[in-house]
Amino acid sequence: MALKLPEKYNRKLLAETTEVAIQQIKDEFQTELAKALRLRRVTAPLFVLSGTGINDDLNGVEHPVTFNIDAMGGAKAEVVHSLAKWKRMKLKAYDIAPGFGLYTDMNAIRTFEDLDNLHSLYVDQWDWEKTIREEDRNLDYLKDTVRSIFKAVKKVEESIYAKFPHITPWLPEEVTFIHAQELLEMYPGMSVKEREDAVTKKYGAVFIIGIGAPLSNGEKHDGRAPDYDDWISENEDGYKGLNGDLMLWHPVLECAFELSSMGIRVSPESLRKQLEAEGCADRENFEFHKALLAGKLPYSIGGGIGQSRLCMYLLQKAHIGEVQASIWPEEQVKACREAGIELI
Repeated sequence: MALKLPEKYNRKLLAETTEVAIQQIKDEFQTELAKALRLRRVTAPLFVLSGTGINDDLNGVEHPVTFNIDAMGGAKAEVVHSLAKWKRMKLKAYDIAPGFGLYTDMNAIRTFEDLDNLHSLYVDQWDWEKTIREEDRNLDYLKDTVRSIFKAVKKVEESIYAKFPHITPWLPEEVTFIHAQELLEMYPGMSVKEREDAVTKKYGAVFIIGIGAPLSNGEKHDGRAPDYDDWISENEDGYKGLNGDLMLWHPVLECAFELSSMGIRVSPESLRKQLEAEGCADRENFEFHKALLAGKLPYSIGGGIGQSRLCMYLLQKAHIGEVQASIWPEEQVKACREAGIELI
């Protein structure tokens, strides 16, 4: 999206008070999330060794920040994009039982991002992963998990309202579920972004299922790497996909606002199919993929929830730079300042 400068933007909190509110949101939400999904906190890496297949490939085309390690003979390391695969390996390492999981603070640098109201070079999110049974790999389990996360977000929204009564809650009472194929059929003449805006404005909070598999028009709703979320398995509704994105309507920016990407993770069978579909079967030789294909990793569900995104949404900010410190083009800083948007 291009930079949006809302007319007559009204900051609900000054910068100093915003910092206090950010701490409240982060402290309370991770507590609610851990309670809702039965997760425990773990420490996570900022970087991993290249060539292991552990780093998240996102859409499969983004390049990570890399560097050489002198003390390890010049071995190459890369800053994580997210920890989708690493978390699943930790479930195994810690022998976490089905129904329980872990979460961590994930920090990343994504140099390829377009810098605008929602996108920054710096990414911070709660990455979480939960062990499940094979029979839990279904749409109902996915939806119940999404509802639990949404309920946690609503609790924190109410807490912010209690402390700052002029920040009136935005969220609807419940989240609406829709498959990407259904969305295409609802709005056949629109682009993906236009479809997301239309459905999210209508319902307020929407979980779009089936991110990564081609739709009936031959296009994907959005890209997804082939080796973490399961987007190829057929679900109970007759569509493909056991994953999705949680989208919220943002009244200040008047657009759909992605808060979380999550899903039931690939099984050995769906991993093979997805690697083949994306033309990258050579990844089967990576450490993570070998372990998964050999049945050495547990079935799981997981995702990421943007920390700055959540703060931006709940504090009704117009730019993610109002809730996180990062680097922005000077012309963007100037334009925001003139519009009453104060970047940290």
